[in-house]
Amino acid sequence: MLTKYMRFSSFFLRFLLVFYLISLNVLTAHAFTGTYGVNYGRIADNLPPPGSVVTLLKAAKIKNIRIYDADHEVLTAFKGSGIEIVVGLGNEFLKDISVAEDRAMDWIKENVQPFLPGTSIRGIAVGNEILGGTNMELWEVLLPAVKNVYNALDRLDLTKVVQVSSPHSEAVFANSFPPSSCTFRDDVLPFMKPLLQFFSQIGSPFYINAYPFLAYKSDPEHIDINYSLFQPNEGIDDAKTKLHYDNMFEAQVDAAYAALEKVGFEKTEVIVSETGWASKGDEDEAGATVKNAMTYNKNLRKRLLKKKGTPYRPKMVAKAYVFALFNENLKPGPTSERNFGLFKADGSIAYDIGFTGLVPSSATSSLLSFKGIGLSNSLVFTTAALLALILTL
Repeated sequence: MLTKYMRFSSFFLRFLLVFYLISLNVLTAHAFTGTYGVNYGRIADNLPPPGSVVTLLKAAKIKNIRIYDADHEVLTAFKGSGIEIVVGLGNEFLKDISVAEDRAMDWIKENVQPFLPGTSIRGIAVGNEILGGTNMELWEVLLPAVKNVYNALDRLDLTKVVQVSSPHSEAVFANSFPPSSCTFRDDVLPFMKPLLQFFSQIGSPFYINAYPFLAYKSDPEHIDINYSLFQPNEGIDDAKTKLHYDNMFEAQVDAAYAALEKVGFEKTEVIVSETGWASKGDEDEAGATVKNAMTYNKNLRKRLLKKKGTPYRPKMVAKAYVFALFNENLKPGPTSERNFGLFKADGSIAYDIGFTGLVPSSATSSLLSFKGIGLSNSLVFTTAALLALILTL
C-alpha cells in the first residue's frame, strides 16, 4: 500500500513539473502578455531614478514596458519586479549587427543574457521606424540584423523567452483610409515582405506606431476630434467591409490588418508599439491640450482593459503600449514631443486617468515593492523545492 502511494506521488509530482514547464513555455513565448503597456523613454535630464520608476509602475499595476535601449542601470533596477520589458537595439547599431551573427551574439551577451532570468526581458526591438524612413541604407540592413539577433538568441536557447520584433511607423503605408483600402508603399514592399515572412516563421507580431493625435493634428478641419478621442461621434463606415468605426485607434489597427492580408499575412497579429496624445504643443499643433490628452489616454486604457478585438479582427485582442511614461525635456522637435508623458519629471501625474504619482519614502510604495519581490522569490523557491523533490524520487 505504501509503495502504491509513493508511485502515485511520484507520478503526480512529475505531472506537475511537466505542466509547470509547459505553462512557462507558453507564457514566455510572447513579449506582451497583457493588453496595456507603457513606453519608458528617457531623453531627459530630470527623471526619477529607475528604482523609483519600478515603484511607480507597480503602484499603477503596469506590467509591460518598452525601453529604447538596454540601459544596465534600468535593467538592474527592474530585477525581481516581475515587470516585462522589451529592450531596444538602436538604429545606430543595425549596420554593425547585420554584418555577422557573432556581433549580435556579443550585444546579447552584454545587454540581455546577464540580466536573465531576474529581469523579465521578453523582447528585443531591432531598430525603430526603419522602413519608410529617410535612411535607405538601414532599410537594406534591417532584415539581416533581425536574423542575426534571432539566430544568436537561438544559439543561447533564448528564443522561447525573448521575442524579436521591429516597430514601424504609419509611413510604411501608401494610404490607410478607409481601413480596408490600406496597402504598403510600393517602395517599402520589397523590404517589408521578406521581413514579414521571417517574422511569420518565428511567430512575431507586426508592431505599428499609431497616433490618432498626429492624424488629427495634420487635418483638424476634416477629422472629428471626438472620433480621435473615443468620444461619442457619428463615426465612419467602411463601404467594402460594411464595418462601422467609432474611433480612429481601431481604424488604424484594422488598416494594418488589411495591409497585411493583402500581402498574404492575414494571420499575423498587430500590436500597437506606440500611441499617445500630447498635453501641450505649439500654436500650429491642433488638439495638444491637457484635456484632450487626459481624455484620449483614459478612454484608451478603458478600451484596452476590456480585452476585446477590433471590428475587422474581433477575435484578436487589441494591445498597445502608451507613449510615454514621462515628459522628456530633451527631446528635439516641436513642443508636443516633450509633452506626451502620463507623468511629469518629478513623478507626479500629468493629468488624472486613475494612476497615483510617486510619493517619496511612502510606506505604501515600499510595501508594494517588497510584496512584488517577495512574490517573485517565493515562486523561484517553490519551483526549486519541487525540482529537488522530484530528483530524489
